[in-house]
Amino acid sequence: MEISKEDWKHYREKLSAWQENYMNHLNKEYMSLLSADKKPSEKFWELEKRIKNDRYHPGVTIEVSKSDAISDILRLIRLDVITYDDLTDFSDELQQTVKMLLDRDLN
Repeated sequence: MEISKEDWKHYREKLSAWQENYMNHLNKEYMSLLSADKKPSEKFWELEKRIKNDRYHPGVTIEVSKSDAISDILRLIRLDVITYDDLTDFSDELQQTVKMLLDRDLN
Protein backbone atom coordinates (compact mmCIF):
# COMPACT_ATOMS: atom_id res chain seq x y z
CA MET A 1 0.00 0.00 0.00
CA GLU A 2 1.22 3.46 -0.87
CA ILE A 3 0.73 6.14 1.77
CA SER A 4 -1.70 8.91 0.81
CA LYS A 5 -0.54 12.48 0.27
CA GLU A 6 -2.29 13.64 3.47
CA ASP A 7 -0.87 10.78 5.57
CA TRP A 8 2.60 11.45 4.13
CA LYS A 9 2.26 15.07 5.25
CA HIS A 10 1.22 13.97 8.78
CA TYR A 11 4.08 11.47 8.93
CA ARG A 12 6.71 14.08 8.04
CA GLU A 13 5.21 16.54 10.54
CA LYS A 14 5.05 14.04 13.41
CA LEU A 15 8.27 12.10 12.92
CA SER A 16 10.58 14.67 14.49
CA ALA A 17 8.35 14.96 17.59
CA TRP A 18 8.24 11.17 17.90
CA GLN A 19 12.03 11.08 17.70
CA GLU A 20 12.38 13.89 20.24
CA ASN A 21 10.17 11.96 22.67
CA TYR A 22 12.19 8.81 22.13
CA MET A 23 15.49 10.64 22.63
CA ASN A 24 14.09 12.18 25.81
CA HIS A 25 13.41 8.63 27.00
CA LEU A 26 16.99 7.66 26.11
CA ASN A 27 18.37 10.69 27.95
CA LYS A 28 16.55 9.59 31.12
CA GLU A 29 18.09 6.13 30.76
CA TYR A 30 21.52 7.71 30.31
CA MET A 31 21.05 9.86 33.42
CA SER A 32 20.09 6.77 35.37
CA LEU A 33 23.16 4.99 34.07
CA LEU A 34 25.37 7.94 35.09
CA SER A 35 23.79 8.02 38.54
CA ALA A 36 24.51 4.34 39.17
CA ASP A 37 26.89 3.29 41.91
CA LYS A 38 29.76 2.29 39.63
CA LYS A 39 33.24 3.46 38.89
CA PRO A 40 33.33 6.54 36.63
CA SER A 41 35.19 4.64 33.93
CA GLU A 42 32.54 1.87 33.91
CA LYS A 43 29.76 4.43 33.55
CA PHE A 44 31.64 6.26 30.81
CA TRP A 45 32.27 3.17 28.69
CA GLU A 46 28.77 1.81 29.21
CA LEU A 47 27.31 5.17 28.15
CA GLU A 48 29.61 5.33 25.15
CA LYS A 49 28.49 1.85 24.06
CA ARG A 50 24.80 2.72 24.51
CA ILE A 51 25.06 5.96 22.52
CA LYS A 52 26.99 4.22 19.77
CA ASN A 53 24.21 1.63 19.42
CA ASP A 54 21.27 3.98 20.01
CA ARG A 55 22.29 6.48 17.36
CA TYR A 56 21.34 3.97 14.64
CA HIS A 57 17.92 3.27 16.14
CA PRO A 58 15.01 4.58 14.02
CA GLY A 59 13.82 6.51 17.07
CA VAL A 60 16.97 8.61 16.61
CA THR A 61 17.85 8.42 12.92
CA ILE A 62 15.68 7.31 10.05
CA GLU A 63 15.86 7.85 6.32
CA VAL A 64 12.54 9.38 5.33
CA SER A 65 11.00 7.89 2.22
CA LYS A 66 7.39 7.93 1.10
CA SER A 67 7.64 4.38 -0.21
CA ASP A 68 8.88 3.14 3.20
CA ALA A 69 6.60 5.23 5.41
CA ILE A 70 4.18 2.46 6.39
CA SER A 71 6.92 -0.06 7.10
CA ASP A 72 8.75 2.63 9.08
CA ILE A 73 5.60 3.33 11.12
CA LEU A 74 5.37 -0.39 11.85
CA ARG A 75 9.03 -0.45 12.94
CA LEU A 76 8.52 2.57 15.18
CA ILE A 77 5.56 0.85 16.86
CA ARG A 78 7.39 -2.47 17.23
CA LEU A 79 10.40 -0.71 18.77
CA ASP A 80 8.23 1.27 21.23
CA VAL A 81 9.09 4.65 19.74
CA ILE A 82 5.37 5.30 19.21
CA THR A 83 2.14 3.49 19.94
CA TYR A 84 -0.80 2.73 17.70
CA ASP A 85 -2.62 5.61 19.45
CA ASP A 86 -0.11 8.03 17.91
CA LEU A 87 -1.80 7.44 14.56
CA THR A 88 -5.12 9.08 15.43
CA ASP A 89 -4.51 12.00 13.05
CA PHE A 90 -3.91 9.64 10.15
CA SER A 91 -6.54 8.29 7.76
CA ASP A 92 -8.72 5.35 8.74
CA GLU A 93 -7.20 3.45 5.82
CA LEU A 94 -3.66 3.84 7.13
CA GLN A 95 -4.71 2.99 10.68
CA GLN A 96 -6.53 -0.14 9.50
CA THR A 97 -3.56 -1.21 7.37
CA VAL A 98 -1.14 -0.76 10.26
CA LYS A 99 -3.48 -2.60 12.64
CA MET A 100 -3.90 -5.48 10.20
CA LEU A 101 -0.13 -5.80 9.71
CA LEU A 102 0.54 -5.64 13.45
CA ASP A 103 -2.16 -8.24 14.14
CA ARG A 104 -0.73 -10.48 11.44
CA ASP A 105 2.66 -10.34 13.19
CA LEU A 106 1.06 -11.56 16.43
CA ASN A 107 -0.42 -14.65 14.79
